[in-house]
Amino acid sequence: MSRGPNTRLNDLFGLAGWSKGELARLVNRQAAAMGHPQLATDTSRVRRWMDMGETPRDPVPKVLAALFTERLGRVVTIEDLGFVRHGRSAKRREVGVQENPDGVPWAPERTAAVLTEFTGMDLMLNRRGLMGAGAALTAGSALSSAMHDWLHTDPASTTDSLRWAGRRDAARHDDTLHADPAGFDRYEAAPVGSEEIEALERSVEVFRAWDASRGGGLQRKAVVGQLNEVGGMLAYHHPDHLQRRLWGVAANLACLAGWMSHDVGLEPTAQKYFVIAAHAAREGGDRPRAGEALSRAARQMVHLGKPSEALDLMKLAKSGSGAQTLPRTRAMLHTIEAWAQAAMGRGQAMRRTLGEAEDLFVSDKSDVPPPSWMQMFDEADLHGMQALAYRTLADHDPSAAPLAQQHAKEALRLRAKGHERSRIFDYISMASACFIANDPEQADRYARLALVSMGETSSHRTWDRLREMYRLSGEYAGYGAIGELREEIERSLPKGAPRRVRGAQV
Repeated sequence: MSRGPNTRLNDLFGLAGWSKGELARLVNRQAAAMGHPQLATDTSRVRRWMDMGETPRDPVPKVLAALFTERLGRVVTIEDLGFVRHGRSAKRREVGVQENPDGVPWAPERTAAVLTEFTGMDLMLNRRGLMGAGAALTAGSALSSAMHDWLHTDPASTTDSLRWAGRRDAARHDDTLHADPAGFDRYEAAPVGSEEIEALERSVEVFRAWDASRGGGLQRKAVVGQLNEVGGMLAYHHPDHLQRRLWGVAANLACLAGWMSHDVGLEPTAQKYFVIAAHAAREGGDRPRAGEALSRAARQMVHLGKPSEALDLMKLAKSGSGAQTLPRTRAMLHTIEAWAQAAMGRGQAMRRTLGEAEDLFVSDKSDVPPPSWMQMFDEADLHGMQALAYRTLADHDPSAAPLAQQHAKEALRLRAKGHERSRIFDYISMASACFIANDPEQADRYARLALVSMGETSSHRTWDRLREMYRLSGEYAGYGAIGELREEIERSLPKGAPRRVRGAQV
């Protein structure tokens, strides 16, 4: 029975610029290249997909996703095309995935499939050198509304999860390793044991350290590839203790892939990875990790000049993290909220939130080891975020600049080796605060320290921040040293128009 036009497919079809007949021919050609030479799609069938909401049989949705991904230069998933998946999740979700943005949240057993499909498409784009232009971010308010009830519910207590678990256990009986059939068309996945998972956990630490030191550009493809492999592993249902650890690896890799994507300007791709990370963390029973993943999406929103959207996401991240969230993690979440408040000129609220962050940070007795994903947030990061918040507020209230300088100096004093990107951000926060505080000599010093270090990273965000500092230096362009500094910045900046708005810093 017809469900009406597939608006998602129609919208993407309009962007692609094909005719229906051309799309039918491309589907047949692509399907043959993917090992399905028997497919015979015609114009009338394409019309039924678009005008009547008909969902084509496998492998057509995957073929269409690949075609639109290559055509549009950004990852397009089956859900993006408005199709309901065949199998268990399709039976339970008759309305399709159009209820919420990007089908968020998706059914519990769908996370591994979404993860594997998205990373596979991302790797394909990476190989072709496409940058994903033209995709749109989902509004933070839309994401938080769609995910609120889902994140606040224990997955083990939901009807869908219980029903799925019962069928799974009945199907495998005494089998401790059972492959979900949905995984067979991805690649030949294999079950793993504790030693393999330990190796994966170590690889996450290596990737995380590289990102902190060199930026996201050089290792992003490796992280996405590793995440794709983990998605295949999750097609098997391991013993619970191993499955939870695998979900943890998936959450950490997805969050890192998102952060690296954000670091090099692939913003819609980054947001999708943050959402995948939240899903994976929740599947593994780690609600604080899910909240931290959403806080990354909030930081991205502030960087893109959308602080009110960030506050919506932070409300969800803080409330959805659960009571087991450690004080230091809660302190980190507060600093992001404070930065968003500063970007909106809410100085009193920002100062109150930063005070709460300080209290939470010092109240953490370290009697419980922090999770691996929180080990990067130390006292230097606390001061770095405080410097950023005050420096951002100084755009609205210049009297905040001295406090930004104070925290930036402390952050620089405490920065450990291996955190070069954060050190650059501290230099730029300090230089920007000095310009606002009418101290161009000090600003020149710290700006040059940032420039010397920036060539060693692949972080686009550092250049975004440098552009903002360059704007602030304009008032002092007549000073000899500042004039030379501005010329040096102009020579150093990557070609192309600035991407960020005022206050866009992370």
